[in-house]
Amino acid sequence: MKKKSLLTRRGALAATAGAGTAGLLGLDMAAAGAAKVRRAQRVNLDDPAERARVRAMVSGSCGAETVYTFCRLHLYLWFNEANLIPMVSMANLNITAWEPLPNGNYKGKVHEVGVYTKFDTDELIDTWKNPVTGEEREVWQFVGGPLSVEIGPDGVITGPEATLKPKTMRIEQFGDLVLVPSQSAFSFPSPMKPERWPKEAGGPMYFWDSHYVFGAQASDILNRRVTSAPAFVQFQNLVSFHPWIGMGQKPGRTYGKAYGAKLASLDELPPLARANLERKTPEIFDIASWTKPRLDFIEYMQQRKPT
Repeated sequence: MKKKSLLTRRGALAATAGAGTAGLLGLDMAAAGAAKVRRAQRVNLDDPAERARVRAMVSGSCGAETVYTFCRLHLYLWFNEANLIPMVSMANLNITAWEPLPNGNYKGKVHEVGVYTKFDTDELIDTWKNPVTGEEREVWQFVGGPLSVEIGPDGVITGPEATLKPKTMRIEQFGDLVLVPSQSAFSFPSPMKPERWPKEAGGPMYFWDSHYVFGAQASDILNRRVTSAPAFVQFQNLVSFHPWIGMGQKPGRTYGKAYGAKLASLDELPPLARANLERKTPEIFDIASWTKPRLDFIEYMQQRKPT
């Protein structure tokens, strides 16, 4: 009886071991299958038409539709030395109406605004204290648009009014994640002269560098029913001091880092950010009536006197 019991226990152990081995093999086979599926979901970036579609649908849309993108932008002061100094933050909203073009490219009409807040909060600010001069400066909200952009297989073309002049960078895929990066280096002679604008004017040239990356899932990109892939966006910029900051001729720039995402609709805007945007830049919610080109830099010169 004891012998039979021993054999039974051995048999049970053997059976359990067999089941475990089969289970492990099953898991291995499932993993291998998943790997095959993942390897199969590669986006074709060799075809120019497909590459244009990918660039458009990740950063905007390859269909006829309006895309909403919201970002939190945090700005720092940099004086060409030492560490960055936290300055202010911004709730940034971009609304772009997209349409496919006969040449296979995709055209966007851009309206964009940004509302400044106390650093890393939703607390609106009307003034900001310059840490160098000690002066309390009036905050000047960011406004730009309508601007034109055109996306093709090898990059983005922007109109003469845009401060973003993207240069092509290669699209990369990591598993199911597709990253669409770009870089922009833009400069122009400063329209402000220190003789007339002693506090607002900087150097003889105004510099604006921006580095963007959009990320989306390959499974969305490969889905032909999707025209605008859900995507995140992250960017950094390094920009000459804006006139409203009142930095005068002190060397340096503002460094900005931002992160955000495309929204399914304006209903997905963070409530406090939406309230701030409605209060300070309500025109973004009525772009049908916003037809005249606007740019915060130019409007500052037109509406403010030298200080």
